[in-house]
Amino acid sequence: MEQPIFQVAIDGPAASGKSTVARLLAQRLGGHYLNTGALYRALAWKALSLGLHPDTHPEEVVEMLKGTTLAYRLRQGAPVLHLDGQEAPQEALRTPQVAAVVSQVAKIPALREWLLEVQRDCRHLGIVIMEGRDIGTVIFPQAKYKFFVTASPLERARRRLAQTGEVPQGATLESVAADIARRDALDSTREVAPLRPAPDAILIQTDGHTPDEVAEMLAAHIRQTP
Repeated sequence: MEQPIFQVAIDGPAASGKSTVARLLAQRLGGHYLNTGALYRALAWKALSLGLHPDTHPEEVVEMLKGTTLAYRLRQGAPVLHLDGQEAPQEALRTPQVAAVVSQVAKIPALREWLLEVQRDCRHLGIVIMEGRDIGTVIFPQAKYKFFVTASPLERARRRLAQTGEVPQGATLESVAADIARRDALDSTREVAPLRPAPDAILIQTDGHTPDEVAEMLAAHIRQTP
């Protein structure tokens, strides 16, 4: 029996819970969860490692791409992100230093264009659950299933504060909420692929729901849609 091939696009703002939900949904569907944010974080990490400054000199980051390879490869049936032929350092990608510049990297038009095919090439993996900020609008506009997962600003700040290594030492609920607001502003107002729901996406508000409950909502919709 042939492996089914289709894409599930899950978009939403930072700390909305979409990554956890996407993982759980992949388990329910027997598919592969792909975090596009990790692609941007990997490029941000490489830029920082090379001493580049994406905010003031984005052209340096674009030049960096000429010698960069980035792809998800299956290892024992699970997708693993590889940067320049090596497994990407997952812990390093989740540091506050990388989080502080990833939006600056993500708003570089040439970099987003470069990543288009990297992301679209994942289609061959089979059932792909991909989450990010422009999956349903730009990466997989033809995806059969599209969701926009969000939560209230305060709830998102609480979640981000609870994530180990995601915020600077001494961060408060108020400072995290302010950082998230700045990230939202950058993502929603950038000229290229701004954060917004696809016209045919189903809006999922996650306040008051566990990740398992949200994942089951999405799975139920997919099962019921021929």
